[in-house]
Amino acid sequence: MVTSGLVFGLVLALSFELARVTKLYDYRRFCGALLGRGWFLFEICYLILLLLILAVIGAAAGELTATTFAMPPLVGTLGMMALVGILTFNGSHLIKRVLAGWSILLYAVYLLLFVLAFKVFGSNIIDTYQQSSVEGGWLKSGILYSGYNVAVVPAVLFVVSEHRRRRETIGAGLMGGAIAIIPAALFFVAMMGKYPEIGDEPVPASFLMASLDGGWLNLAFQIVVFGTFVETGAALLHAVNQRLEVSFKERGQTLPRAARPVVAVTLLAIAIFAGQKFGIVDLIASGYGALTLAFIAVFIVPLLTVGVWKILKNQAPAGNT
Repeated sequence: MVTSGLVFGLVLALSFELARVTKLYDYRRFCGALLGRGWFLFEICYLILLLLILAVIGAAAGELTATTFAMPPLVGTLGMMALVGILTFNGSHLIKRVLAGWSILLYAVYLLLFVLAFKVFGSNIIDTYQQSSVEGGWLKSGILYSGYNVAVVPAVLFVVSEHRRRRETIGAGLMGGAIAIIPAALFFVAMMGKYPEIGDEPVPASFLMASLDGGWLNLAFQIVVFGTFVETGAALLHAVNQRLEVSFKERGQTLPRAARPVVAVTLLAIAIFAGQKFGIVDLIASGYGALTLAFIAVFIVPLLTVGVWKILKNQAPAGNT
């Protein structure tokens, strides 16, 4: 996880800085500057990953609603679709506020979960680590884990559109790597209290909270997780709308505001149908591995070579760094 955090932070920092110096904050033009005529390779991979992620969070939202509130999964799925539609309709400003505010709430709840897990399963967690041996492959696994996570970086470049200095973009990127991996590490340690059976659960968070019998914290955690599904879907789909908006502008047209939620909800519905047909666990197992290698090839490697060269080529004046 430390490896993943370092790779993620480095890719974020370089991507943010490349976006700043080129003034390109939508993924289509950004990838055009990075990959040239091969930019469409990223878009193909991104759309596949988009549908996969949306299918996973759509199925998970339904599963979470059924488990926590004893309601039909369709209620949770439709609720998530409605909230995503509202966020995408209102655009970048609201989405940035929601992403920031919800992240603070997510952190607070994960810290409480970590403390409660040690209180209830502390001995189990310690035994799990004591009985496990450190095996090889952790470096490779860390890089691969970061591979499909960094794939969404070009989709969220709009969050740094107001950054004007290199220290802002580099600092934001490196901080983002740490901020992203700390909750994952806390949750991973907490899950060891129910290892290995938790590995077979479609939504491990729901299983863990049910095992903890956390009362109000259980409810708060489920709400936060559901909200995280919503903001994840909204951010990814907002990137598609931005890409369409740029295409419309290049033709001298304007993307209708009402089209934003229509595009978002349509893609979400298609993905959720796929998720119900193939199952959430199967989707994760079969889809992420291959896409990880694809994104390393079409994004990470070019960013660490061509991207770094373009950043150095576009050195800002001394007073603007």
